[in-house]
Amino acid sequence: MASAEPFGELFSLTRKLVSIPSVTGEEGACCEFLSEYLVKRGWKVEPLAVSPGRFDVFAACGDPEIMLSTHLDTVPPFVAAREDAEFIYGRGSCDAKGIAASEIAAAERLVEEGIRNIGLLFLVGEETLSDGARAANLVPRGSKYLINGEPTSNKLALGTKGILRVDIHTRGKTAHSAYPHLGESAVEKLLDLLADFRRLPLPVDSVLGACTLNIGVISGGSAANVIPGEAQAQLLFRTVPEQPGAASFTAQVEGLLKGRCEYEFVRETLPVRMEKLDGFETDVVAFSTDVPSLTRWGQPFLLGPGPIDVAHTDHERVRKADLVNAVDLYCRLVRMLKARN
Repeated sequence: MASAEPFGELFSLTRKLVSIPSVTGEEGACCEFLSEYLVKRGWKVEPLAVSPGRFDVFAACGDPEIMLSTHLDTVPPFVAAREDAEFIYGRGSCDAKGIAASEIAAAERLVEEGIRNIGLLFLVGEETLSDGARAANLVPRGSKYLINGEPTSNKLALGTKGILRVDIHTRGKTAHSAYPHLGESAVEKLLDLLADFRRLPLPVDSVLGACTLNIGVISGGSAANVIPGEAQAQLLFRTVPEQPGAASFTAQVEGLLKGRCEYEFVRETLPVRMEKLDGFETDVVAFSTDVPSLTRWGQPFLLGPGPIDVAHTDHERVRKADLVNAVDLYCRLVRMLKARN
């Protein structure tokens, strides 16, 4: 592993970012800190409004042709930063504040080499609805390539699955459980629906693999001796590209729901396939990213340090050597795209 001294600023910035709580919806302090940090280092910084008290951070050197981007929000709860000789720990260390620090270090190295027309884009809201990315997509800056950072173990992702989330609400009629014929169970209606979803054939893609279903939340009823009048569930599919000639998967889902419950499609993020480049290890990831919501920021690439299996956990961490390696990889990728352009 490289000694800490040449990369002290990289590790220090990662710790500082992790130390600022930025659970989705409460990213303001982190965005303010990073904006001030970049201004002091000579970047032209512009806030991109998202919602009251929330904004994305856009920074530029020249007129950016290539953007390095990731998100600053985290899942709850806040976990404070700490470190040892090998790792930096804490919420966001892997997903994705260490990535942000590596992208900044790479961008500054490239500027020192004389490379211009590159930019940085740090987003809010990725962990829920990608509202930061959707807001940024309304004000593109003319970039031709977008290098998005997520924990891919420093491998170039060939594709990411999409998301289809649907919330279901069934209604019945409450009654004393000793006289069930006087009521109508909303829970039983919900269970019948969920059973149908578990039997639903899920599409398979040759690159991204199989679509998957997670029944993430179930609730309903008020007491064991009361026929339940209401029940709810939240379902999330990790989707793959539609097959030619196949019926829309969203339409298939809606077909199971119509006339049987109240429902809302809360989020639909499309799956994405991306380009393979010589000299980069590759992988396919099952999680979704901001990339589908940044269609006007250029051709996407996805790469970042850290394994996804520690993200969102109470032992979230990133290896310092992986942060250093990511800086080299980001620089190599930008140089390759510059040469192509």
